[in-house]
Amino acid sequence: MVYKEACYDVIVVGAGHAGCEAALAAAGMGAKTLLLTIYMETIAQMSCNPAIGGLAKGNLVRDLDALGGEMGKCIDHTGIQFRVLNTKKGPAVRSSRAQADKAKYREYMTEVLTATTPLDVKQGAVTDILAEGGSVKGVVTDFGQKFYSPRVILCTGTFLNGLIHIGERRYKAGRANEFSSEQLVNSLKNSGFSFDRLKTGTPARLHEDSIDFARFDEQKGDSEPSFFSFETCKLNMPQRSCYIAFTNDKTHQIIRENMHRSPLYAGVITGIGPRYCPSIEDKVKKFPEKTRHQIFLEPEGLQSKEYYANGLSSSLPIDVQLNLYRSIAGLERAEFTRPAYAIEYDFVQPTALYRTLETKKLQGLYFAGQINGTTGYEEAAVQGYIAAVNAVLSYDDKEFILNRDESYIGVMIDDLVTKGVDEPYRIFHSRGEFRLLLREDNAEYRLLEKGFHLGLVSKARFERFVKEKEQLNTLIKNLRNVILKPDTKTKEYFSSRSINLNNPVSLYDILKRPEVKINDIECYLENYFLDNVKREAEIIIKYEGYIRKQQDEVNKFRKIENVKIPVDINYSNIKGLRAEYVEKLNKVKPATLGQASRIKGITPSALSLLHIHIEKMARGNGSK
Repeated sequence: MVYKEACYDVIVVGAGHAGCEAALAAAGMGAKTLLLTIYMETIAQMSCNPAIGGLAKGNLVRDLDALGGEMGKCIDHTGIQFRVLNTKKGPAVRSSRAQADKAKYREYMTEVLTATTPLDVKQGAVTDILAEGGSVKGVVTDFGQKFYSPRVILCTGTFLNGLIHIGERRYKAGRANEFSSEQLVNSLKNSGFSFDRLKTGTPARLHEDSIDFARFDEQKGDSEPSFFSFETCKLNMPQRSCYIAFTNDKTHQIIRENMHRSPLYAGVITGIGPRYCPSIEDKVKKFPEKTRHQIFLEPEGLQSKEYYANGLSSSLPIDVQLNLYRSIAGLERAEFTRPAYAIEYDFVQPTALYRTLETKKLQGLYFAGQINGTTGYEEAAVQGYIAAVNAVLSYDDKEFILNRDESYIGVMIDDLVTKGVDEPYRIFHSRGEFRLLLREDNAEYRLLEKGFHLGLVSKARFERFVKEKEQLNTLIKNLRNVILKPDTKTKEYFSSRSINLNNPVSLYDILKRPEVKINDIECYLENYFLDNVKREAEIIIKYEGYIRKQQDEVNKFRKIENVKIPVDINYSNIKGLRAEYVEKLNKVKPATLGQASRIKGITPSALSLLHIHIEKMARGNGSK
């Protein structure tokens, strides 16, 4: 890579969660990187809920950590409550979640960014994209500064034509009291990009002193926290509780009586909101049979007096908001520090991207985060990482793609670029076909080596992991080799744990029993094994049959997933392929036969014709 004065290898626009990971990944790979942000004070700002993780989202963060990302370390360092969700279910659907000290999170990430080389962090709002001959050349800021780079990553969040709604009032903003970006939208339109609208929202923040916590159920964190980063060893911050509340008939009546004042139902908001996280007026309107809705009161930090009312997102006028909040038991004296609001913003259909997150219209330009129609800090962060890695690798004509059987990151990106979005996209366990293989606990086993080869995982960490992997293999071997004999002493030991032992059995086979935990049998092992190694071995053994079955499904999946579609293919020349399929394939430009199979409306017969044509092309007989 050539370094020139006032030139960069990679420019990242926006310092939200996508931008932070993008800048750190690019710089970590040795690229001279510039991170531009509208406000230095809002780097890594948690615009909505003060938390990281959640169902499937925790998997994204664990995977990002295994690849050498920063989000997991940041939340571990600044977390004030840690919980594992779905603990009563199997490991395939368990996910970690943590409340953050919002201010500390921002401070930690800012400190990491500003201490990283070769990375420059500068304040400036990008208003124009410089392009020439179908390739990006750099950016222009509102100060008139020009920064040059053949690789630019846009991580614009909700700032593109952002419009905030609070009842009858609306104003242009990318976040409360932060101006929106309109000139950048026009610049992108001039380069041929088209935009759609989405909507999201946030609840009011409540003053701690106005809340009667005695009226709520307290929700404490786990006594033994499960951290996001595999390198975190201990808690760094004091822990706080959350609280559970419920709406009631009075709350719903207030909302129904004022529905005409909601911009969502008055026809003012045109953007589509998230189905899985609707506003409180949406809940009341769409679920009239429900007499109450659950709310979580979440602290915003150790030094903050603000509480986030998770579940009470709204765009109603402030006077209505205050009445409906105060109708809830325990919030009769509630005072707002900030009101709830809805925000509309522009995004580009992600079918306009390759799987590298590079745009199809402008070479060297990458999109990450909400500009791609996603929602959530975690979804944004992993996109920033993937975009940056590919931006750097592209200098050597290489790419970094994670498949659907390797990570939820691969699931999400494949969903986005293949299917597009019709609502703000968030990851769910149900989106992944191979959930048992994509667990939180085995993220390092799946991805750490990839991160190491990219130069984003340290040698010391990789060597630690290699030793851990060897220890896992040794443990499984020992469990197979040690045979329990049902003598009096052994039978008494297991009987005291309500475990029957009547015949000789290996430790491996007895661990398959649902009632047996690995801690019950570790006294029969001579070697010392790390706790996380024991947990991993227990999951592998207990779910051995299911894992093997899913691995067989992966092998079948890869047979078509690994069939690459030639870049010079002419779909119009495929005999028998209907015009509508040609149009769909030309729009998405799938990289593999597997990706083509997931395009909406593509039938098995169309896929078969495509496969035959690819084979003919490989033999030199196909028409281009």
